[in-house]
Amino acid sequence: MNFDTAPAGLRLWFILCCMLFRLLLIAVVAPGAACVAQQQPRPNFLFIFVDDQSWSGTSIEMLPGNPLSRTAGFRMPNLEGMASRGMVFSQAYASHPKCECSRAALLMGRSTTSLNAVDKSARNWSAPASHSLANTLKRAEGAYRAAHFGKWQWAQTPQSMGYDVSDGITMNADGDSPDPLDPKQSFGLTRRAASWMQQQVQAGHPFYLQVSFYAPHSKPQALAETLQKYSNPSDSSRSGQRNAASPLMAAMTEDLDTCIGVLLNRLSTLGIGDNTYVIYMSDNGGATQLLKGGKGLVDEGGIRVPLIVEGPGIAAGSYSQTPVVGYDILPTVLDLACPGSLLPEGVEGGSWRSVLHGGGRGEVVRPIPRLVFHHDVEVPHPQTAMRKGDLKLVYYWDTKQAFLYDLASDLSERRNLADERPQLVPELLGELKAHVLAGLGAQKVAALESGQATDGGRGGGAPRGGGVKGGAIKGGVGEGGGARGGQPRTRGRAAEESA
Repeated sequence: MNFDTAPAGLRLWFILCCMLFRLLLIAVVAPGAACVAQQQPRPNFLFIFVDDQSWSGTSIEMLPGNPLSRTAGFRMPNLEGMASRGMVFSQAYASHPKCECSRAALLMGRSTTSLNAVDKSARNWSAPASHSLANTLKRAEGAYRAAHFGKWQWAQTPQSMGYDVSDGITMNADGDSPDPLDPKQSFGLTRRAASWMQQQVQAGHPFYLQVSFYAPHSKPQALAETLQKYSNPSDSSRSGQRNAASPLMAAMTEDLDTCIGVLLNRLSTLGIGDNTYVIYMSDNGGATQLLKGGKGLVDEGGIRVPLIVEGPGIAAGSYSQTPVVGYDILPTVLDLACPGSLLPEGVEGGSWRSVLHGGGRGEVVRPIPRLVFHHDVEVPHPQTAMRKGDLKLVYYWDTKQAFLYDLASDLSERRNLADERPQLVPELLGELKAHVLAGLGAQKVAALESGQATDGGRGGGAPRGGGVKGGAIKGGVGEGGGARGGQPRTRGRAAEESA
């Protein structure tokens, strides 16, 4: 039948089918390209990503009423102001217990195992750069601009990940500043970030800006005048405090807070503070008085981190007990910027929007109903943790040991419930193993189970047992307290480029 001579109804039906096919093709080829037009300005996003700050490493109680969930003697008035205007998350997780993999998962919106980025040498990620946070956001709304300043720590370039402006590929050592007026490069990168925000406002562009501070990662550096404030041994703000920090660490943290204040003040002077979401988060955990483990371990100390968010529609001074994770940030930003946009295939995170706008209540809906954390190098045992609801399973691949905790009643992971609730362990372990297998493949899983996936030269810690005797284990890999069984301190110049 000739199209021109076909009945009008049939021609209209054919045209509509073609239009629908085109829309479906766009959705498949270009996820994120379905941003609905709206009258109000698109929101801006300022993501402040700090390095190696433990869950209790700020002056703010992550758990309201518990002084061990903050650090006594830290002065962070700007972050405290942000918390008073926004929401503190008590159960926020980094995507990985060390830096590089945590950053990769955040960029791509999926767990490190599903991304095939479980150690810093990973290059063959299972998702293309076009699926990154910045690329997806700009595809959904072409007016957005994106920038990254500070620590990057991957071979893939920021440009390939969608950042229009960046400091390029930077590593830990780049944060060790030779300039006494710019310790940890904090002040310089803050000035660059503030200037870039002003340029976007003048050009009329909404933006996503990630400021990845090198602080408070070692080696600590601080302004001389800031350090002087903490050099008095009789300082009443620190005397007798169980959770007090060293003077240099306290000074570095205050300098970091000063830079946060500069960025927040610039939002205000530019007149965009009321239309900007500010997210403050650490890339991994560390040693604390309350949580077991530390950096490098999948115990709560290694993965639970500070998270504070302020912005439009967020109740001032609120707390949320909803578990969230770093790889949620991609879908959260997209949902807040362009509600209804399609996510790239394979994204495992979920949007925080309903929680942020619901006074901290509610759940984050994810494609998979679990959080998964994996680390198998530079640790005594290759290990994976899975949180599902309040239950958390930790599995050592080489020794076949499983540890089950109920985090609602056992935040410090002292009581192993594996023997008390034996029916749950096989079910959860099967789900954990299936997740790792799907992401890393059978060859890698076989290596994990044989113990070959560890670096072989470190640790060898004693079996974990049912909990912690005499208090929480304070150290993690590279931390002063050590990992299981007295892992020696290994960081320093030889480990300069380690996350």
